[in-house]
Amino acid sequence: MGAGREALTVGALHHVEVWVPDLDAAKCSWGWLLGELGWTPFQDWPAGRSWRLGPTYLVLEQSPGLSGRVHDRLAPGLNHLAFHAGSPAAVDALVAAAPHHGWELLFPDRHPHAGGPGTYAAYLADGQGYEVELVASDLGGCA
Repeated sequence: MGAGREALTVGALHHVEVWVPDLDAAKCSWGWLLGELGWTPFQDWPAGRSWRLGPTYLVLEQSPGLSGRVHDRLAPGLNHLAFHAGSPAAVDALVAAAPHHGWELLFPDRHPHAGGPGTYAAYLADGQGYEVELVASDLGGCA
């Protein structure tokens, strides 16, 4: 590989593109979350914005080709994106700050074990209905 270039893994995600009905709202909620998770702004154009982490980038776009204005995570298609979020304390800090940035905690009665025994994660939904899972990847021997 040349200087400054990362080795790429065959089969790894190159990018994910999410079409949103309200780009400004998405930039606020997703921009905060992605920044907290270590993603950096990558591209910006009138109908979209992207963030990069390593060789992977995530695009939010308000395409003129949208067939509707409502996202339904329970319909066929993508249900949610899951991100490694660090320690359980890091997940808790994100959950505490999330409502101030347009996110709502899903399954609060089962949080932080909504994914089952031995898991520690938060499930959040933004104001447009998109869901993310923030997974604690360092349980430190407790779950």
